[in-house]
Amino acid sequence: MIRSELVQTLAAENPDLSLRDIEALVTTFFDEIIKRLASGGRVELRGFGAFSTRARDARTGRNPRTGELVDVDAKRVPYFKPGKEMRANLNV
Repeated sequence: MIRSELVQTLAAENPDLSLRDIEALVTTFFDEIIKRLASGGRVELRGFGAFSTRARDARTGRNPRTGELVDVDAKRVPYFKPGKEMRANLNV
């Protein structure tokens, strides 16, 4: 499912809300998750899962086209751990 499909699904299930309101809600929801992760925090949605970040060390990579060695900087990457209910529903 992509973002526009999510908005359309929410609009179909909530006909009393305008499409503009639903788009604003989805945008705000995702923006708040991004802000929390960017500040080093964690977002936990009970029954769904938890978003956090993990640190990746600097390393030497390789350009796949040329084979040339390239320095890759240290960085933080997003990580999602599914909740207990989600795992249970996926493995029914």
